[in-house]
Amino acid sequence: MKLVIATSNKGKLAEMQPFLAAFGFDAIPQSAFGFTDAEETGHTFVENALLKARHACMQTGLPALADDSGLCIDALDGAPGLISAHYAGVHGDAAGNIAKVLAEMSALENPVRSARFYSCIVLLKHANDPQPVIAEGIWHGEILQAPMGEQGFGYDPIFWDPVLRQSAAQLPADLKNRISHRGQALLQLQQKLQTRA
Repeated sequence: MKLVIATSNKGKLAEMQPFLAAFGFDAIPQSAFGFTDAEETGHTFVENALLKARHACMQTGLPALADDSGLCIDALDGAPGLISAHYAGVHGDAAGNIAKVLAEMSALENPVRSARFYSCIVLLKHANDPQPVIAEGIWHGEILQAPMGEQGFGYDPIFWDPVLRQSAAQLPADLKNRISHRGQALLQLQQKLQTRA
């Protein structure tokens, strides 16, 4: 099955394409079609994922898969949340986003450091598909006081997995992709598709 991955995020593409290929999908990044990202005007991750998938379907006439994900920190009332990608003001400025989170956390007295990465993945057969396949994944962890590790992308250097005792940026890619929020959502998506088949 040929489908469009509705993202310009190279990190997300690197995580999703091998996983989808293993399921028999011919997953093509939206960059191959030359259209821009959808406007993320939703108030929830699922709304934004639907907007992105629908936009890709309309632009290409193909089925589309979209992920909307973010980091939710308890001490910051769930921020950066929906605006994780541009928390510091510029889309995709990982260093700026990390610096802002660490500054806000350090301004709090003995903050709770619990956090979670959340991913919502939506698959649409066509733009007007009334039955989208929706899957989600949650990766629980803690926020470090300083970045650790060189792997991954986004907030990975400050996200600590207390079970593995490593930051997300210290994990080998294959392990991270299995246990991460996005990996969990992709696995749930596979299970839902098998149930529908």
